[in-house]
Amino acid sequence: MNAPALTFSDDQATAYDTVAELLRGAGVDLEEGLCLPASEGVSRVMALMGKAGSGKTMLLAALYKALEEAGVETVSGDYESRRRRERRTLAILAPTNKAASVLRLRGVPATTIHRILYTPVYDPQYERIAEWLMGNDERPEIEGLTDEALARAQASFELHKSVPAALAAAGLRGSDFITGWKRREEPLDIGFVDEASMLDDRQYDDLREIFPTLVLFGDPAQLAPVNQSGQMVFDRMKEGERRELHRIHRQAADNPILDLAHALADPSLGFEEFERMVEDRARQDDRVVWAQRVEVDLMARSPVLVWRNATRIRLIQAFRAVHSAPEDALLPGEPLICDGIELPLKHRKKRLDLEARGLIKGAQVVYLGPGRKPGFSRLFVMGAPEPQVSAASIVKIEKPDEEEPFIPYAARMGATFLHGAAVTIHKAQGSQWEDVQVFAPDLYAAARAGRNEAGQPLWKRLAYVAITRAQTRLHWVVRNRLSKPTGPLRIDDLGGVPSPLSLEGEME
Repeated sequence: MNAPALTFSDDQATAYDTVAELLRGAGVDLEEGLCLPASEGVSRVMALMGKAGSGKTMLLAALYKALEEAGVETVSGDYESRRRRERRTLAILAPTNKAASVLRLRGVPATTIHRILYTPVYDPQYERIAEWLMGNDERPEIEGLTDEALARAQASFELHKSVPAALAAAGLRGSDFITGWKRREEPLDIGFVDEASMLDDRQYDDLREIFPTLVLFGDPAQLAPVNQSGQMVFDRMKEGERRELHRIHRQAADNPILDLAHALADPSLGFEEFERMVEDRARQDDRVVWAQRVEVDLMARSPVLVWRNATRIRLIQAFRAVHSAPEDALLPGEPLICDGIELPLKHRKKRLDLEARGLIKGAQVVYLGPGRKPGFSRLFVMGAPEPQVSAASIVKIEKPDEEEPFIPYAARMGATFLHGAAVTIHKAQGSQWEDVQVFAPDLYAAARAGRNEAGQPLWKRLAYVAITRAQTRLHWVVRNRLSKPTGPLRIDDLGGVPSPLSLEGEME
C-alpha cells in the first residue's frame, strides 16, 4: 500500500486498500503509480461511510494525492482539457459550494456536482492559455497580454489550480474568456463525491451515468434528502459495495462536540439526559456553550439551526428588528440563502451563468447593496471561488402568521433568496461554520412529537446533524431570547469587497 499509513487507523487503511483495488480494476495502479487507458462499458461503484470524525475527508485527500502522483489529471467545472484516449481523470465533487470549499481549504480541488454537469465554452485564444497552464501546450503569445500578465496567471494556477482564477490574475474577466455554457454530453472517468448522504436518487443516477468509476463518501447518521422518505442512496447499493468506518480517528478523539454527536447513538439516551450531558461538557470545555440566549452577532455569518419553520421565521424577524432593518429594503451585511433561480427556458444561458457563479439552491450569500439596475443586487457568495456577483434578484422575507412572503424589491426574474439568519437543520446539511448555534427548544419539540426516521428518533438525527455542523464551538441555546448586537452589520470582513463602480457586466 502506498498510503500515508503513519496517520491512518486500521479501518482507514483497509478502506484505502479496498478503493485501491477498485481503481486497479479500472486501470489505475496506485501502488505502482501506473495508468492504463480506461476500459469501455465497465461500471464500478463504492461507498465509504462513517460518522463525523471517522476520517472520511482524510481518506479522500490521501486517495486524491495518490491518484495525482500516479498521473491522473483532476478536472473541475472551471475548465476541461481536450480529451485524449490515454488520459485518466478524476473529478472531486460535493453537493454544495460550502462543502466544496471545505475540501478546497484542505488542499483538495473540489467543485459542485451541478458545476460538473455543465461546462464552460472558452474563447479559442484563451483556451490556449488554459492548455499551457495545464502542461498540455507551449506558452502562447496573446495580443494584449504581457509576459508579466502570463507570469501572474502561471503563479496563480500553481497556487489554486483554477483556470478562471489564473486568467483573472492576468487581468481578464469571465466575460472575456467564457463565451457560454453547455450540458455535459460525454462521460468522465473517476468520480469522488463527498457529503454523499445528501444525494437523491436522480443525482445518483446522473453520476452513475457520467462516471464509470464512482466512490461516495458519506455519513449514514445524517438526515436523508427531504424527497427520499428517509432513504439514502447507500440503501440502493449492494452489501459488497459499501464499507463503513467505525473507529473515530485519534485526531478527533479529544473533541467534546464529536463526543456529544456520537453519544446520540445510544438507544437508551433520552432528550433530558442528553441535555444534562451537554451542560456537563459546557462546564468542562469552552468548545461547548450552554447558552441562555441566541447571540445575534453570530447570526450574520452562521445561521441559527432550527427544526420548525415557524421558529426560523420568528428568529429572522427578531434579527432584522434588533438591527433596525427597514421593511422595504435590505441592509448591507444581511445574510441570504439562495432558494433557486426563476428563469424561463429561453434564458437557459443566463441560468447557467448564475449557477456557475455559485448561485445554486442552498448557497449562502451576504447582501452587499443594490446593483446599478432596478431589481439587481450585489452579492457575496460564501465558499465560491469568485464570490462577488451582481445579479437580478427576488428577495422573499417571510413573516409570522402570513402565508405570502414580504418582497422588499425584486426583478421580474432571476435568483430567488430567503433570509439566512436562521435555517432549518435539513438545509444546513453539507455546511459547516466555526460557531454553530442550535435552538434546543425545537429539538425538544421534536422529541415530544415522538417521530422516527429510518428507525431512529427524529430528534436524535436532527441533533446529530446540527451538532456536527460546528467546526470549533457549539452553542446549545436553551431559551427563546436574543442578545443585542454589539455593532452594525458589516461587510468589510468579507475581504476585497468591490465598490459598486467596480462591478461591471451585470447580468440583465
